Amino acid sequence: MTARESQSDAIAVLGGRALLPNRGIPLDLNWIQAVRVNTSAVERRAQSQVARRTVKKEWQAAWLLRAITCMDLTTLSGDDTDERVRRLCAKAKYPIQQEIVQKLGIEELGIKVAAVCIYHTFVETALHALEGSGVRVAAVSTGFPAGLSPLAERVAEIRRSVEAGAQEIDVVITRAHVFGGRWQALYDEIAAFKQACGSVHMKVILGSGDLLTLRNVARASFVAMMAGADFIKTSTGKEATNATLPVSLVMVRAIREYAQQSGMAVGFKPAGGIRTAKQSLDWLAMMKEEMGQSWLQAELFRFGASGLLGDIERQLEHHATGRYSAEYRHPIA
Repeated sequence: MTARESQSDAIAVLGGRALLPNRGIPLDLNWIQAVRVNTSAVERRAQSQVARRTVKKEWQAAWLLRAITCMDLTTLSGDDTDERVRRLCAKAKYPIQQEIVQKLGIEELGIKVAAVCIYHTFVETALHALEGSGVRVAAVSTGFPAGLSPLAERVAEIRRSVEAGAQEIDVVITRAHVFGGRWQALYDEIAAFKQACGSVHMKVILGSGDLLTLRNVARASFVAMMAGADFIKTSTGKEATNATLPVSLVMVRAIREYAQQSGMAVGFKPAGGIRTAKQSLDWLAMMKEEMGQSWLQAELFRFGASGLLGDIERQLEHHATGRYSAEYRHPIA
């Protein structure tokens, strides 16, 4: 590959260096074993993030619009139906009420979310509902949310979703591999998922709330990236503890170190528990400070959200009109 070709294929810049999409690297056990995390320092940094960074008025509105474009609208409930998925897709294409769009004067921006995340059963429904919109269809896979079905079944599940037309696949790891320090087994599992995904983007869900320590989170992050993850994602949204700023900071710094060492960029997706516009600003500020402007795009940053959009829409309406509306006026689906 020539230098010109490498530059044109780059998807991000870090420290003045153009980064390529992640292809994975051989498992480096020495790198994994050397990982250390200062938990107290991470927690202090996360606390200072919330206290130090704030944006107001038109700058806040602009950041909230960016948050919408980095959002994966999600419905992953046992009572999901085709009609619910179609309603969610309609909201994904037009996430802000037209009246608010006009008052903000942003019609030409064509704001929409990045993707709709659903179970495999609804892939075809979502594809039809989103046709021509540019909003991607993401399917959860590999025995979501526990990831404990046999490996062959999990790989077959990925292939079925890819064949059905899913443009992104969210996979879950076997957390027991992390607890037992079985890094080769974890690497092989994720590499098998990546092979089944082919050219379709793969987000690897670590289930950070189940991993007990920030060191485990960091090590699992590195293994996932070495195995070819396009994104690493905090949570399924089903754990008792989902996305937190300390966990996110550890994962983002792992992404930065991996980029510096490999020359390849991996995206980040916090998911679960992010429900307010203020929280979305905290995560966006963290990404800008830790990774730079390149990561403030849907190709490298996503929110996994089901309740976040309603509050962002309320804040945008307040910016446009000076009044807060009731939550029920901004339904997701």
